Amino acid sequence: MPNRPFIVGNWKMNGIRAMLSEARSIDRGAARHPDVRVGIAPPFTLVLPMAEDMQAAVIGAQDCHAKPSGAFTGDISAPMLADAGAQFVIVGHSERRAMHAEGNAEVRAKGDAALAAGLEVIVCVGETEAERDAGNAESVVTGQVADSIPLGEEVASRVTVAYEPVWAIGTGRVPSVADVGAMHRAIRAKILEIYGEGGAAVRILYGGSVNAGNADELLAADEVGGALVGGASLAADSFLAIVTAASGAGGE
Repeated sequence: MPNRPFIVGNWKMNGIRAMLSEARSIDRGAARHPDVRVGIAPPFTLVLPMAEDMQAAVIGAQDCHAKPSGAFTGDISAPMLADAGAQFVIVGHSERRAMHAEGNAEVRAKGDAALAAGLEVIVCVGETEAERDAGNAESVVTGQVADSIPLGEEVASRVTVAYEPVWAIGTGRVPSVADVGAMHRAIRAKILEIYGEGGAAVRILYGGSVNAGNADELLAADEVGGALVGGASLAADSFLAIVTAASGAGGE
């Protein structure tokens, strides 16, 4: 892989200050694996204290607004996240796409906003079970990539794509390693089509019921450059087992 593996924990709507001790444990574990880049995306309320506390792990956010400021009650802008110490932001997660009706254009606008604020961006893509059963998984996912990732010169180095089949998120169901590799190859081809040679540096993460038991084989699949981890990232032991699996799995 062109970069060291990137293992990101998405805490979703979980976590109060009492869980900062768990984050510290993750940070200590990350320091023992310098060949793996470790990130945590906590709820907005924990971004600042985590960013101030972490030494080895990088802290990001789970979403941002497309505008830098304004009358958007309850929203958080990318400049606010950068000011709080975030280094990246996740956009286009399937839960945002489904529950908040976010389309590709809005996802791209949020990614553009994150880049403008100096953040990195993780763009999530993935098909539903119905789309896979209909034989449309690859066209749906590559279409999301084409229409969701930020465009422009020299942005590829700050963009990561996360493939999360919607039907595998939080369900315990995982596609076969062959299917994961095939989809990641298709995503890589689309990224290269969009960014040219610079697209080779874009990490493609796998997400969807990643845990300590399946991390080894998933991280060894073609073009898998890391993992976006949900529930298993809430406890240091289970999350660090995935980091350990990624250690030495690839990178330069």
